[in-house]
Amino acid sequence: MRNNKKEDFLNMSDALSDFKAQNKLNQGFLKVDVNDAWKEVMGPGVMSYTTQIKFTGEKLFIDLSSSVLRQELSYGRSKIVDNLNKHLGKEVIKTLVLR
Repeated sequence: MRNNKKEDFLNMSDALSDFKAQNKLNQGFLKVDVNDAWKEVMGPGVMSYTTQIKFTGEKLFIDLSSSVLRQELSYGRSKIVDNLNKHLGKEVIKTLVLR
């Protein structure tokens, strides 16, 4: 018979973290999280001009279809990086490249 004490159970977030670490899935999940963060932080207006989002290492590459928007976003590049990292809960992105 099983003893159902609270300390016998494993927290679901801990179990998922262990699973991701054991199967080397952290980088893939991080890419998905960064894509979602870009969509949520920048909003639907910027997303309508975003053609591609690519995250490799500590660099986030964003392809935009509007040169005017690219220029405007380049002025606030460091603020965008700060907002994305704040949304992710840790410093993941070091460099933002707008193309």
